[in-house]
Parts: sequence; C-alpha cells; structure tokens
Amino acid sequence: MYHQHDRKRADTLDYLQSMLAQLKLMADSEGFDMLAYLIDMASIEAKEMAHAEAQARPGARPARDLRPGDR
Repeated sequence: MYHQHDRKRADTLDYLQSMLAQLKLMADSEGFDMLAYLIDMASIEAKEMAHAEAQARPGARPARDLRPGDR
C-alpha cells in the first residue's frame, strides 16, 4: 500500500528536481560554473533519493540502473 506520507515525499523530491533543473539552467546561462555544478549534484542526489525510496516500497518493480544521462 502506498501511504500518503510516501506520496508527499515522492512529490517533494519530484518538485525539488524540477526546481533544481531550472536553477541549473539559470546558473549555466550566467556562466556560474561552480554554482551550476553544485546545483547539478543536488539534482542528482534528489533523483537517487527518489529512486531509492521507490525501490524500498513493497511491491516495487525491479530497478533499472541510473545512468549519467538520466538526470
């Protein structure tokens, strides 16, 4: 069973990933290379957390490997 708390966490991670992607584009467009890099690392962390939490749920389908292009 997928609990409301789990759904909220998943939604929060999805939202964070979306916002981080936009922030990275902004940082890239202004030439803020280190900031863009750090934001990208945060985005990758959010994606990996979402992936791990999805796999921890009972009845989860087998995971596919995360590839660098999956961000």
